[in-house]
Amino acid sequence: MAIILDHVSHIYEKDTQMAAFALKDVCLTIPDGQFIGLIGHTGSGKSTLVQHLNGLLAPTGGHIYFNGRDIHDDGFDKKELRSKVGLVFQYPEHQLFEVDVFTDVCFGPKNLGLSQKEIQLRAFDALRQVGFPEEYFYQSPFDLSGGQKRRVAIAGVLAMKPEVLVLDEPTAGLDPKGRDEILDRIAALKAETGITVVLVSHSMEDIARYVDRIIVMNRGSVLFDDVPKEVFGHYRELEAVGLAAPQVTYIMQALREKGMSVRTDVTTLEEAEREIMRSLGGEWG
Repeated sequence: MAIILDHVSHIYEKDTQMAAFALKDVCLTIPDGQFIGLIGHTGSGKSTLVQHLNGLLAPTGGHIYFNGRDIHDDGFDKKELRSKVGLVFQYPEHQLFEVDVFTDVCFGPKNLGLSQKEIQLRAFDALRQVGFPEEYFYQSPFDLSGGQKRRVAIAGVLAMKPEVLVLDEPTAGLDPKGRDEILDRIAALKAETGITVVLVSHSMEDIARYVDRIIVMNRGSVLFDDVPKEVFGHYRELEAVGLAAPQVTYIMQALREKGMSVRTDVTTLEEAEREIMRSLGGEWG
């Protein structure tokens, strides 16, 4: 079932002189099975928005529905919600605290009241899904590299078997190889299980490569909400709010301005290569 945000607003320090809108009248539907990219400059409301999806923050105005129920109604089970909508924070050390990796990943399913066998099977499967080496299962999570910590944090959420996986800047600070490994794993998991993924990222290239839909936040409101080709077609408007399109968008625009008959709505290197080869072959369509 979808997550629905119905005219959601959030004010920090409400009823004080420091009051500030973080979200303003946001209306969104997040259906099952989509891979969604959430972008926006610092302070645009991205992190505030994702913390509303599993009830970590409550809206100042509006309603949030999961499986048809308002998540802030009396009697709504927030614990169950957070097992269904898993959030991985930008800094994985905020979610790691046990003596070793395997015990850490077991923590979530243990709190679901599962049998010890089921808990361990879930932890093993989740670590396998994120490509974490078995030889490090019983190492302290605090001795790991940044990329390894992120894998463990993601595995800890996956072990809960969520329906929605929310990732807040999961590749921040990683080198290109580490970034690609993590995002490729997430894309494979999405293809394998059909899980809904919400990816918060500053990398337009990553967003263009992986997601089906982009939501652009600006000053607490939704600026654009569409497929990547349509959103990045507004690259001038994106630049005006401190964002950009993928580099390939600018390259194709420059080629078109030089007289080459190429489409300018491509968003990945693979698409650009095919389009340039098509143009050089004299086709047009």
